[in-house]
Amino acid sequence: MDKRFLAILAVIVVGFAGILVVNNHKNNTQNSSSTGTTSASGATQHIEGDATSKVTLVEYGDYECPVCESYYPVVQQVQQQYNATVKFQFRNLPLSSIHPNALAGARAAEAADMQGKFWQMHDTLYSSSNWQQWSTSNDPQPYFTQYATSLGLNVAKFNSDYKSIAVNDRIQADLAAFSKTGEQEATPTFFLNGKYLSNANLVDNNGPSVAAFSKALDAALKSAQ
Repeated sequence: MDKRFLAILAVIVVGFAGILVVNNHKNNTQNSSSTGTTSASGATQHIEGDATSKVTLVEYGDYECPVCESYYPVVQQVQQQYNATVKFQFRNLPLSSIHPNALAGARAAEAADMQGKFWQMHDTLYSSSNWQQWSTSNDPQPYFTQYATSLGLNVAKFNSDYKSIAVNDRIQADLAAFSKTGEQEATPTFFLNGKYLSNANLVDNNGPSVAAFSKALDAALKSAQ
């Protein structure tokens, strides 16, 4: 075969491959922007307690979930008791199919985090009197604006962040992180040092128990020594 013909054929093949690469890049870019999420988004890192601890308790929670709300005061006591020795972390797992305001609650918490007040909004949303109001509302956002005001947030920024793609990305990243665990979606779900911790081990006859949490954490701390 003529060498000149082969050279021309090679140029055509390389040029065609380049067109495919460019088109694929454009398609991938369009697909990424259309979903409202980005591959660069990592799971949230909302941490309290000892950030350097070898023992980490992660809670995946849903702000509208009544079981999560019942766990909240117990988890709060546990955090206070082990604040100096355990790293506590909260991630979003809104079960929107059964809790219509769950995603809105997660958005409010993440929007507050953009002004450095995640845990304050987290606590406000789970506060019993507040929870009864916003979780059953047809439009919970006015309550969130009220909470943002009481926390001293820039309300205009809060309302803008609440609706933002950046906040959506955070929540979706947490959902993706949970999916990788292989556990069934349910809230609250706890992981102790990366291992699933059954709620059956965290309750007694009266519900969630500080003593039950303590037993699990004490064992983990002892193993970490």
